[in-house]
Amino acid sequence: MYDSISILFWANRARKSQKTLKTPIYARVTIKGKRAEISTGKSVDINNWIPSPGRVKGTSEEARTINRYLDNMNVRLTRIFDKMDDAEEFISAKEIKNRYLGRKPAGHSLIDLFKNHNEQIKNQIGLGYSAGTLERYETTLKHLQGYLHKTHKVKDINCEELKYSFIADFDYYLKTEKKIGHNTTAKYLRNFKKIVLLALKNKWIDRDPFMRFKLTLNEVKMDFLTKEELKGIINKEFYIDRLTQVRDVFIFCCYTGLSYVDVHRLTWDDIKTGLDDELWIMVERKKTGTESQIPILPEAARILNAYKSSPETTVSGKILPVLSNQKVNAYLKEIGDLCGITKNMTFHMARHTFATTVTLSNGVSIESVSSMLGHKSIRTTQIYAKVVKEK
Repeated sequence: MYDSISILFWANRARKSQKTLKTPIYARVTIKGKRAEISTGKSVDINNWIPSPGRVKGTSEEARTINRYLDNMNVRLTRIFDKMDDAEEFISAKEIKNRYLGRKPAGHSLIDLFKNHNEQIKNQIGLGYSAGTLERYETTLKHLQGYLHKTHKVKDINCEELKYSFIADFDYYLKTEKKIGHNTTAKYLRNFKKIVLLALKNKWIDRDPFMRFKLTLNEVKMDFLTKEELKGIINKEFYIDRLTQVRDVFIFCCYTGLSYVDVHRLTWDDIKTGLDDELWIMVERKKTGTESQIPILPEAARILNAYKSSPETTVSGKILPVLSNQKVNAYLKEIGDLCGITKNMTFHMARHTFATTVTLSNGVSIESVSSMLGHKSIRTTQIYAKVVKEK
């Protein structure tokens, strides 16, 4: 990022002393077009000053002393630059000046701000934040650090360096260098934007670099199972236990709308009797923290009863034997192939199927579906209503 440092010594005629008639000498440090000026504490008769190479003319003792001092100052400034460059630190002309004068580092660290933000979230897990939220911010931080190292050759920058071009280049890095899709990139940038706004609120930057940057999401095709496909999977007989278990957990979520993380932690304490004397699932969604109340439909009840006394659930204390997310999605693709389903089978498809095929397509109100899914806003549920309407 920092190819070189420019150091120029010059005589500041505007500050000529009327008492001594001498002109003070300044050092001008320039990095990436930005300057900082440092007083050398030396003065010269302007008639004895040579602008280029910025030294005092003659061989007098005074001339040799000043020139030797300027040479030493040049070496010290260059060493400061080299040391910071080797350590991959944020470098600016102003920072070089502060280091030379022994002042505390100027500006505010972007990475320190990000780490402090993440530490605060970590301390509030279970108090309004989830482990998943922390993981998303930690991943964003990791990508930001990778971007700084790859593109700028530094470990950190001051917040004042944040410009529109920085955001645009980070976006480009995520999409090209890391091969991350548009929507996921936009989500990482939204996380980063929160950190930038913290810097803005603290008045560490003058303006929002995201102001002219458009953060948009592309519409994603929402795959779900039709009634026929759902029945096909339910009625399919598998001769491998792992496929049967994964199928049953998947179907259970097709009839309850639970996400992977919510069904994974489901216990019998979450099953309660409702006002209609029927069994309901009453849980708080891990992702949003909102409460979901879901009636246990006959198909879901059948699966619950099938695993009520199984060794896996007895030992774990969970309602169903749920494998790791990675294994579940791998086995679902195998199940899809065996059932002749060409759609991309993922566990999250169960939640889409519940919202569309099981509820909205059967006349359940969008308000009820939104409540059962645990959505914070009904606008999120309206995406499913749009899909059903188009169908």
